[in-house]
Amino acid sequence: MNDILFLLQGIPETIATTGLSLAFARIPLRWVPIAIGGAIISIIGSAIKLLPFALGLHTIAVLLMIVLFISKTTRTSPVKSFIVTISSILILILLELVIHLAISKLTHLNLQTAATDQLLWILIGLPQAIIVFILALLISKINKPVLNGWKI
Repeated sequence: MNDILFLLQGIPETIATTGLSLAFARIPLRWVPIAIGGAIISIIGSAIKLLPFALGLHTIAVLLMIVLFISKTTRTSPVKSFIVTISSILILILLELVIHLAISKLTHLNLQTAATDQLLWILIGLPQAIIVFILALLISKINKPVLNGWKI
């Protein structure tokens, strides 16, 4: 069960980050391809995280996979795909830091201890995924998407 939770943990964040990247690129938010692509990218990223490589390598891999997904499925250049994806991931990292610190201060929960409880760690991670989803929707409303942005 813990292995399944581990693999599923990053799916909402990756879907939301992909959506935010697409909103920054002014691509209409089509949630079915975003969800499928985000889930696949997240599972591959989680599998990479399990390998004995340097810490954080999975984040770089996820970034590159989102860039590839956007540049191959939309009419967004690879350079713009990279810029919007790195912007989205930086926002996610900032939100994660702020939310983890806030939860730690408000609940007096030791984050080292919380990280050992897989279900608790997933629940702590949900607020930033929800905020990134909301940001994607807001940005998509403010920056009107371009027509025919998708290739698929």
